[in-house]
Amino acid sequence: MSPPPSAVSTQLRQLIHYHLDNGFTENALFLAGRLHALDIRNADAAHLLALCNLRLGRYKAAFEHSKTKAAQAQHLGCVYVFAQACLGLERFELGATALEKARGLWHGRNHWNKHSETSRRHVPDAAACYCLLGKLWAAYGDTKKAIEYYVESLKLNSFMWDAFTGLCDIGAVVRPQNVFTITPAMVESIAQTTQNGHTAQSAPTHESLESNNPFVSKVDDDPFNPPPRQRGDGGLSMGGTTLLSKLNGRHAPPNTRNINVETPVANGQDLDDDEIMMGEGGGPVMTERGPAEILHAPGRKIRMQPFAAVEDPPRMRPITSRVRTKTNPSDGEQTDIPRPVNQNGHKRTVSGHSTHTQPTQASQQHAVDLTAAPPRRSARLFNSITSSIATARTTSRPTAAAPGRDLETRERRELRKVRATGTKGRTGTSTVGRVVSGNRKPNPDATETLEPKPRPLSAAAIAPPPPRLASQTDPAREEEALRWLLDLLHRIGSGYRYLSRYETTKALEAFASVPTAQRDTPWVLAHIGKAQYERTQYAEAEKVFKKIREKTPSYLDHMEVYSNTLWQLKDDIALGHLAHTLMDQDRLSPQAWCALGNASSLERQHDDAVKCFSRATQLDPKFAYAFTLQGHEHVANEEFDKAMQAYRRAISADNRHYNGWYGLGNVYERMGKYDVAEKHYKAAAQINPNNVTLIVKIGLVLDRMRRPDVALTHFHAAVALDPGSIMARFRRAQTLLKLGDTQASLKDLLLLKDRAPDDANIHFLLGRCYKKTGERAAAIRHLTIAMNLDPKSHGVVKEVLESIDLEEEGGWSSEEEH
Repeated sequence: MSPPPSAVSTQLRQLIHYHLDNGFTENALFLAGRLHALDIRNADAAHLLALCNLRLGRYKAAFEHSKTKAAQAQHLGCVYVFAQACLGLERFELGATALEKARGLWHGRNHWNKHSETSRRHVPDAAACYCLLGKLWAAYGDTKKAIEYYVESLKLNSFMWDAFTGLCDIGAVVRPQNVFTITPAMVESIAQTTQNGHTAQSAPTHESLESNNPFVSKVDDDPFNPPPRQRGDGGLSMGGTTLLSKLNGRHAPPNTRNINVETPVANGQDLDDDEIMMGEGGGPVMTERGPAEILHAPGRKIRMQPFAAVEDPPRMRPITSRVRTKTNPSDGEQTDIPRPVNQNGHKRTVSGHSTHTQPTQASQQHAVDLTAAPPRRSARLFNSITSSIATARTTSRPTAAAPGRDLETRERRELRKVRATGTKGRTGTSTVGRVVSGNRKPNPDATETLEPKPRPLSAAAIAPPPPRLASQTDPAREEEALRWLLDLLHRIGSGYRYLSRYETTKALEAFASVPTAQRDTPWVLAHIGKAQYERTQYAEAEKVFKKIREKTPSYLDHMEVYSNTLWQLKDDIALGHLAHTLMDQDRLSPQAWCALGNASSLERQHDDAVKCFSRATQLDPKFAYAFTLQGHEHVANEEFDKAMQAYRRAISADNRHYNGWYGLGNVYERMGKYDVAEKHYKAAAQINPNNVTLIVKIGLVLDRMRRPDVALTHFHAAVALDPGSIMARFRRAQTLLKLGDTQASLKDLLLLKDRAPDDANIHFLLGRCYKKTGERAAAIRHLTIAMNLDPKSHGVVKEVLESIDLEEEGGWSSEEEH
């Protein structure tokens, strides 16, 4: 007889998620095919089949399997996978439209603080859907919609990092202090978790799992998570409780306690004591033990390891989180096997006494005979027992001879048992103070005398919840941890936001405020290195990237910036080593091919460099930097048409890639189209307003357009932005000299002479300034230095020197062509 289809589908779904969670995606895909074949019209089966293909990167297959159900907008999982597949296939508008059409399925969902090792959500919530919509519209080019959806995502979940970085990459105005802040919804969620107790943070309950979600694996019906068996439970092979229950036809009661044992865990779950029931008949719920009940703690056989309560299929009981030894009455025959409690229908302690009746002499004798053997004690515990019994004789004297004889008989029996058992098998924490004879006395006064106050360790072990769980469910502690995490994200996010706006000084300050352990991670270090690269501090950037290579050699992101840094430093040895290391590490990474291309470019092998950068763009068509580097190589070969094509493709891949705009402006400048070059330079400067090179380039093309006064304002702005920029100060001095402000020009040039004494252009311009001021000796000296530093400029320098002699003869004119 074949099993019902519903049972087969349930098992297949569990198996699929098992393989997905354990990284066996191919296995999950195979089983998803079996599930889909059972019912091809089932939306759940289509979702799992599409999900497995998506995890494997097979976007077309995921698109095909989820297309039909996504068009109907009736299954959120199918719609979400379909939208993700559209993002991978660059069908952005189609995916965004499908996800917006299914808004009714995900709007209002919020799964924040509901994901853990035991509680899962296999369908997205509103924050995830908003974030995916933002990515789709951003890739499509609709910036307005992308910003709107990213903002909605962050309103629901401040930890949606992709939405925050997406906003920064678009260029939107973002205030991290308003994003990474604790919201009332978060506080409410923490409070609800705390009210549910440690059950809410351990075992998945009906409140924590969606009842209509068929994809949530539960412990009870998971074939790969059978009911847990504690260590030391021999089961059938060792004659443990499982075997005893089957032989006696009884269930092992789930209310047994063992104090000095670790809390049993089922799939990482700490189970709630409130669900523990007494006896076979499902008695009252166990409550917290008071001080008087703690004194009645039973003797335990420490040799035996704790075991889990046995579950009977007809009557499912919650797995207990606290295990207790059991006693089973027999016909006056003592045994070492733990036995169940509650044989006469009364609520009893583990020692066999009723908790609400005063036993007689016969009942005392019967209880002694039917109680399980005492645990094996050490000699120190043996002395404790004898001293306790002696104290009982003096402080709680019996009213009749029979009870007295009974006490002596019990004393001898206890002594014989201790001598017989000795200390064999004693493990775990000492339980001195838990006197067995004290548990046999029903008289409260005698009990108080025989039983000293419980030790703090035992009391802590008995009283639920444990301190560890109590600290975990403390709302103040949870809120404090949440605030710390949000503050960390605020610091890192502030640095990322400043860097996206190319405010490198503020970015470095923000990253410096990150804790050291977090700042030394590869991601943060890479962005610090990138910020220093943008500031043209190449030596400092090299140190940071070198630290990344030492700490995490496998990190590949932003390694193209590292290779550009080495190219700027003209360090061909380090650049070649980096290129070969990255190629050995991952030949299919665009960063490795960029490093190899930069190494070829530094050796002036421009054709080989172009091939390397082309390979990088083939591996990642959205890698804008590779297109830009390819354009630079075409410019070096004076292939301006190919260079413009490469720069345009870089802008198409990333509209905010200012290097592409700069490259186009450079090509037009070389072609003499200064007005077009100015537009492209200004477009680049609008993206990166803090780049000195861009501002200087704008001033240069304005000067060549015979607008030196306007150009001078840009040079002033460049020097104010970076007073240490040699290029900006030199261009300003050159323009000031052209406009007749010789003294201001001379002031800048004297500063530059000290910073770059080997620059021929600076000495040449100094010679011209001294020529205008009439200082003939100084002019001849600096012009001669310029000619020695750059022999190629011999003709130009000689012409200026000859003009000095003409001036002395009266034939030199102050109006000099520049």
